[in-house]
Amino acid sequence: MSPIYDCRDESQLLTGMRAARQAIARGELLVMPTDTVYGVAADAFNPSAVAALLAAKGRGRQQPPPVLVAGLSTVRALVSDLPEPIERLVEAHWPGGLTVVLPAQPSLSWDLGETRGTVAVRMPAHRLALELLEETGPLAVSSANLTGKPAAIDANAAFEMLGDSVSVYLDDGASNRGVPSTILDATPLAFGGTGHARILRYGAVDRSEILEILGDRLEPEPDEGAGDSA
Repeated sequence: MSPIYDCRDESQLLTGMRAARQAIARGELLVMPTDTVYGVAADAFNPSAVAALLAAKGRGRQQPPPVLVAGLSTVRALVSDLPEPIERLVEAHWPGGLTVVLPAQPSLSWDLGETRGTVAVRMPAHRLALELLEETGPLAVSSANLTGKPAAIDANAAFEMLGDSVSVYLDDGASNRGVPSTILDATPLAFGGTGHARILRYGAVDRSEILEILGDRLEPEPDEGAGDSA
């Protein structure tokens, strides 16, 4: 049975973090806490590990996982363009619950699935997740659940769904928020594009917070800008 390490216990924390790093290095899966919900993680640059992640969730290549990073400098290495308004947005909301979809750097040797040349990136606001990311590099991370089931908000819930398909579970108690990240498609703004960024999923970051920074570069909702026409 795959071990669950209680990272609130200092002795288990050290052992668990070491086991987590080793699992990622071997191309295996890890369940880890984040600031939103628990995630199942794999080395983003190991195609077989990413394929195992999708299989564990019962998900196909048409639903590629986002990539968690330790900071903005890593994002610049993963994307081919970071529009200035989006840079301001992530500086305001990272680390935190905002995932941004941008054009991927075409020279990268990875296979996340059918991404159509994009990558969804996020910097989580969780000490264990950030420490791990600093040591492993970017991780492909999706919510720790079977597709169609609620996202796990603790390690035990994740284990009930994913079991021994995951090698190591890191437990840091129940997620504070239990709300997935907001996903923003920023590709229409890349390379000087004049399109509008679009919210693909509402979550931890409110639309109003995004609108405050992007203004009219955010796609309006159907009732926004409607006049008092007769």
